[in-house]
Amino acid sequence: MTTATAQITGLALNFSSAGAPDWVQLTPRGPNIDGRDGRKWVLPNPEAVVAAFRNYGADLPIDIEHATQLKGAKGDPAPAVGWIKDMKVEDGALWGGVAWTEAGSEALASGAYRYLSPAFHFEKQTSHILSMTSAGLTNQPNLHLEALNSAGESEETKMDKDVLDALGLASDASATAVVVAINALKADKATALNSAQHPDSSLFVPRADHDAALNRLKDFEAADKTREDAAINAALDAATTAGKIAPASRAYHEATCRSEGGLKRFEEMIAAAPVIAANSGLDDKDLGKAGAGALSADELAVCHALGQNPEEFKSARTAENKE
Repeated sequence: MTTATAQITGLALNFSSAGAPDWVQLTPRGPNIDGRDGRKWVLPNPEAVVAAFRNYGADLPIDIEHATQLKGAKGDPAPAVGWIKDMKVEDGALWGGVAWTEAGSEALASGAYRYLSPAFHFEKQTSHILSMTSAGLTNQPNLHLEALNSAGESEETKMDKDVLDALGLASDASATAVVVAINALKADKATALNSAQHPDSSLFVPRADHDAALNRLKDFEAADKTREDAAINAALDAATTAGKIAPASRAYHEATCRSEGGLKRFEEMIAAAPVIAANSGLDDKDLGKAGAGALSADELAVCHALGQNPEEFKSARTAENKE
């Protein structure tokens, strides 16, 4: 059975001008007990709670604002201002017989404190009250105090400490501080979500714009390649027509032109190069015209390479054809 302890709705203390009361009401009439903070407990068997007190065999302290659980558990001073020495049931409610200290009597007689807030063990699954542990004088009955357990840290208390640690708050942080920290986290989350949905345009580019830019770049590259091809072919055609390169060497010169800076170097070379291949006059494929029998560009290139006079080569070729 899992148990915990809790402080419930404070009860007004009735006392005469002669001093603090000898008997105080520890709980409202059962079986159902509702706290002002919305928590609820059940007191199904108040006589069993009285029996548990008597079996415990020690008086229960009455302190200021539950100092026994909050300060005493840390080893800090938590003086009692009264002691519950007896317990009874009246009309379904628990009552305690108290021996007050001088400080306790003065606190009540002066009106410094008016309410009593008991702390008790309860079964977590059913919220059944099992035994009383202490009581505290308070002016804010049923404070937002978590379930207390003077015999050790309860699961609920540990969870709350983990939450405070996660929020970066001290163990004694107020409920207001917790709310502020949570709201700050929610605001940060909202800011992050907004940033994700609307990123800084100076740092990010929308996917559609990115794709459009890539397509535009590809178009530019294709157009540039087309212009490059046209320029190279025009230069090769001009050089071939001028007889400065042989048609057979066109592929070599084209590869040279396609290297980085190659076209410019080719154009500079052609501008200074001599004519090595005259027009063959065979473009119309009619050997009967005036140009018939002229040397081809390849034959002129051979003559140039061998240092032979083109006319001699032509004569030799004509004589060979007649034979």
